[in-house]
Amino acid sequence: MPLEQAVQSVESLPRLPRRPREGHKGTFGTVLVVAGSRGMAGAAVLTGRAALRGGAGLVRVACPADVWDVIATAYAAYTTWGIPLTSEGTYAADAAERVVAEVATDVDVVAIGPGLGRRPDTISFIRRLLALLPQQRPLVVDADALFALSPYVDYPLTVHRAAVLTPHPGEFARLTGWPKPQSPEERRQQVVEFTHRWPQVVLLKGAGTLVCDGQRLYCNTTGNPGMATGGSGDVLTGIIAAFIAQGLTPFDAAVLGAFVHGRAGDLAAAQLGQTALTAPDLLDYLPEALKPFETSEEIDRLTSSDPARML
Repeated sequence: MPLEQAVQSVESLPRLPRRPREGHKGTFGTVLVVAGSRGMAGAAVLTGRAALRGGAGLVRVACPADVWDVIATAYAAYTTWGIPLTSEGTYAADAAERVVAEVATDVDVVAIGPGLGRRPDTISFIRRLLALLPQQRPLVVDADALFALSPYVDYPLTVHRAAVLTPHPGEFARLTGWPKPQSPEERRQQVVEFTHRWPQVVLLKGAGTLVCDGQRLYCNTTGNPGMATGGSGDVLTGIIAAFIAQGLTPFDAAVLGAFVHGRAGDLAAAQLGQTALTAPDLLDYLPEALKPFETSEEIDRLTSSDPARML
């Protein structure tokens, strides 16, 4: 039997865990974002903002020290930490160790990659950090962190590591060493084959985004061409990390993340058009996209007592 026929097709969408009335910011998880660099500071800002919009209680952004002030002043609701650099502007020899010891000790998930860059010292830093992070710490791996793990046969994550890899087709081809898939059928075949070899969750971006863990396969139905714009993937990374921080499994977080990310894009396009759509617009429409998936006691109370306020 072909591998793509051996996986279970998933169509139902998960809901977010219940938000108890007595909950506090620690209840809803802490996300560590490792992102940004000179010229790409916005990637860290978008990822951090998306993690907060996605419902995480706390978000920390670790970024290179030379852009620390830029990222810190861009948004007031996350905290920031500057990754040590040398006088030449490269990562300090103990940078990865210090991230683990000083900012990653009590987080629920680490989102790594957006806008970090591809210098040799950056690649070494990413690989070292991924090796040092505790094995029980889930990951969302995107963008330049995927580049650092390519080819994946040489730099795979530990087999039992809970992780979501979020490549676009070009990044996926670099990870696998296989030709870029040219059809929906090839996309399905390749993502199933990859997740059978390496049991991580893969979210393969594109029209009809696929999410697969080697046993289950979900094909997303939301989104539009207006979302093909810089920073859109950074928003998705933050959303998925926030869902994991709140208690969803990596697979469920990736499925729900793909859907609400695309739904936010559809809502934005309906108001703004596709041509003018930008990544920050997704953040503005994410609250409306998320409402149907909330399960808080307060929402239950309101919708049961006042039918006019049903979601």
